[in-house]
Amino acid sequence: MVFEASGLGLRVVDADNDTVLDLQLLQGLWTQAQYLTLTDYSRRLLEFTDGYIEVLPMPTDRHQVISQFLMLQLLAFVQPRGGKVLYAPLRLRIREGQFREPDLLLVLDANDPRRHNRYWLGADLVVEVVSPDDPERDTRVKRVEYAEAQIPEYWIVNPMDETVTVLTLVDEAYVEHGVFRRGDEARSLLLDGFALSVDEVFDAV
Repeated sequence: MVFEASGLGLRVVDADNDTVLDLQLLQGLWTQAQYLTLTDYSRRLLEFTDGYIEVLPMPTDRHQVISQFLMLQLLAFVQPRGGKVLYAPLRLRIREGQFREPDLLLVLDANDPRRHNRYWLGADLVVEVVSPDDPERDTRVKRVEYAEAQIPEYWIVNPMDETVTVLTLVDEAYVEHGVFRRGDEARSLLLDGFALSVDEVFDAV
């Protein structure tokens, strides 16, 4: 038997794809331990908030190409400086009872004690490539959540309007360091000297 996740819900299915147990009935009742176990055995991106599991859409080719480009650029910059960059799926705990799976996670020190094997307890920078199914999840909801998690910098890369928004944490909320468009270089405040051509981000193939 395996777990199956889709936009319609969660279920346990047998080898013939017959439903053994419909897990949608458990929404609002999931525990953190159950979520961690479920995601240990699922190939889908699943996020968790206070008893509810959200099934994220399967990434598209364009999403992955953009994410890969960003990953390689960040890796080339931070790895020689002792940092670490990883990519989804990898759970990030926002707080007790909430987990997200950012497209990219970065810490300035590869030995950062927040790096745990099953999930990270924090990050210095996260990146989300906006998904068309629910743009507000990345542009508004996660903006609040990553600020709550005290992540110093959040990049929102939006293929729909071809913008890269760099947010920096001031006290307990993000402010815009910049909204960068074609012809611009997206610049990090946290990573001194790191900049990307917006054209190259969205022209990646």
